Amino acid sequence: MATTLPVKIEFSLPEGWQPASPDEMGAPEVAFVALHPGSRDGFTANITIAGKIREDLADLVTLAEESVQRLSQAATTVRVAKRNQVGTPEAPALTQTLRLSSRLRGLPVELVQSQVYVTMQDVRDPAKRAVLEFTLTAKLSQLDAVQDDFKEFVRSIRPADPAAV
Repeated sequence: MATTLPVKIEFSLPEGWQPASPDEMGAPEVAFVALHPGSRDGFTANITIAGKIREDLADLVTLAEESVQRLSQAATTVRVAKRNQVGTPEAPALTQTLRLSSRLRGLPVELVQSQVYVTMQDVRDPAKRAVLEFTLTAKLSQLDAVQDDFKEFVRSIRPADPAAV
């Protein structure tokens, strides 16, 4: 069963993207999946959103490394192509681009994964924080067609209006 996010957020999907069920996509560890059917080429580019509460002091680089380790269990190879800390001290974030070699339906496939990590401190308990992970996964041949959409998607993310929840 798909997970839920530890905080409420709002976002807009760029044109051409369609929500999909995380469970039907075989991704029960994420809260949201969107597919880009126009990019379908043996693999459909996708955006996922995942999140959890962390009660440790792990920094964003450590969280990004945990993701690399997790992916290394499923992929043939995982290589960090780029990593940047962004945001502000009040709202830290990290971006990471990974190159993955894996197998899809028995055939080798090369993928690129762009990840954005954002943390939100619990105002009532500073020892707790929500960590949100926004990910774009695509074949290298699809990247030009979808990477600007992912940037647009990330720019649209905001905390949900408490009055609307």
